[in-house]
Amino acid sequence: MPRLPLTDHAARRCRGRGIPQAAIAAALDYGRRRIIRGAEIYTLGWREVSQCAQLGIDLSRFESTAVVCSHSGAILTVYRNRRTHRYRS
Repeated sequence: MPRLPLTDHAARRCRGRGIPQAAIAAALDYGRRRIIRGAEIYTLGWREVSQCAQLGIDLSRFESTAVVCSHSGAILTVYRNRRTHRYRS
């Protein structure tokens, strides 16, 4: 797996929150992309996990992962969010 362009802040958050790089890669590859408050946010919600399951891809352990990126592609922070519906574009 290629190294992801994590900022120092994002790397600390990944370690502290126990989010593996595979979850970040899955969110970037299969997650829903939205632009909110000037940042690109990739969320891997239950809909995306369900769609991937129909294709034979098991992402259930990464459900609710969110990755916030700058427009240059740097990953600013990573978190798990069970309430993804609250954020609007």
